[in-house]
Amino acid sequence: MCNSKMFKYKIIRACTVPQSLGFVTGMLPDLQKKYEVVLLSSSGLEWEEVRRLHLDVKCIEVDMERHISPIKDIKSLWQLWRTFCKEKPKMVHSMTPKAGLLCMLAARMAGVPVRVHTFTGLVFPTSVGLKKKILMVTDWLTCACATHIIPEGEGVKNDLLNNGITKKPIRVLGYGNCRGIDLERFDKTPEVMEQAEKLRKKSVCTFIVVGRIVGDKGINELVEAFVKLNKENSATHLILVGCYEDKLDPLKSETLNLIKNCSAIEAVGQQNDVRPWFAAADVAVLASYREGFPNVVIEAGAMGLPQIVTDINGAREIIIEGENGTVIPSKSVDALYSAMKHMLDTDYRDGLANNARKLIASRYEQGFVRKCLCDFYDKIL
Repeated sequence: MCNSKMFKYKIIRACTVPQSLGFVTGMLPDLQKKYEVVLLSSSGLEWEEVRRLHLDVKCIEVDMERHISPIKDIKSLWQLWRTFCKEKPKMVHSMTPKAGLLCMLAARMAGVPVRVHTFTGLVFPTSVGLKKKILMVTDWLTCACATHIIPEGEGVKNDLLNNGITKKPIRVLGYGNCRGIDLERFDKTPEVMEQAEKLRKKSVCTFIVVGRIVGDKGINELVEAFVKLNKENSATHLILVGCYEDKLDPLKSETLNLIKNCSAIEAVGQQNDVRPWFAAADVAVLASYREGFPNVVIEAGAMGLPQIVTDINGAREIIIEGENGTVIPSKSVDALYSAMKHMLDTDYRDGLANNARKLIASRYEQGFVRKCLCDFYDKIL
């Protein structure tokens, strides 16, 4: 926790969309003990909840497009510059790609002395052609304008340095992750287990995926692998928790047909509370092509689930092969099939489950993660 002082610096925490402010709002009580905190993001219905829960926090809305939009981006940059000139913060700390680019540029133009950006993930490593070059330039520009850069994990750090995005000294705070996990909430409490009992299918091994049901999350390969497994062993079940994004990253038509026609696959949509669904499952799977530092892997681990994850940034740092899960190549149907088949071995699965929560608690407990950030602020301010 941050130490108290007689005066407060003003800091602005910025995200592209208000949904992402969840990374910040949880630690507001700690931050407000020392700093005057201002929240900044695009407009959206989510602001209502933020304002309801944090009446004493100033909230500023500046619309920012998530995707490349030159005219709108210039307008947003102008509005951000005017905002920073008016507010005169000691520090602007941004997260998410577009907010990082625009806020770091505007903060530098406005003469904000401390400019921090947290990279929660990088898109360019899995992009190709002109798109990759553009993304690399925007990340380079973000770093060039920032005075301090926080990569959320070692994988993100290595991608930034190895691809020449920045030569500035950068380091991961703690073991990585910028939110931490509330271990009292993410636990198999009696209330959670009562709900889970209604969801659990008896005498089967249930695999669960939580996140967007899109191609980039490896859902096409996962569904194909699971259907193959289910044909061999009917005592298997797959739960898909999340929403489809038909416009941005749709699944293949073949995958949609498999989901529709396989009775062992249950697509339940987005859920407000994922804990009962985790508690009703036996194994969590993240088949994603790329991540920064996936919170869903931390959440599943806190709920005591062994996991299958792809060999990508963040996931490979949370999951230790043979201890709390297994790490496999991405985009591989065969690797997913083999890993899920291995998880049908109860002794193997239980051994991983016994370590799952302990490992998460030792590295990603919420108080520890918040202290790492507060200590960082103390040092740079």
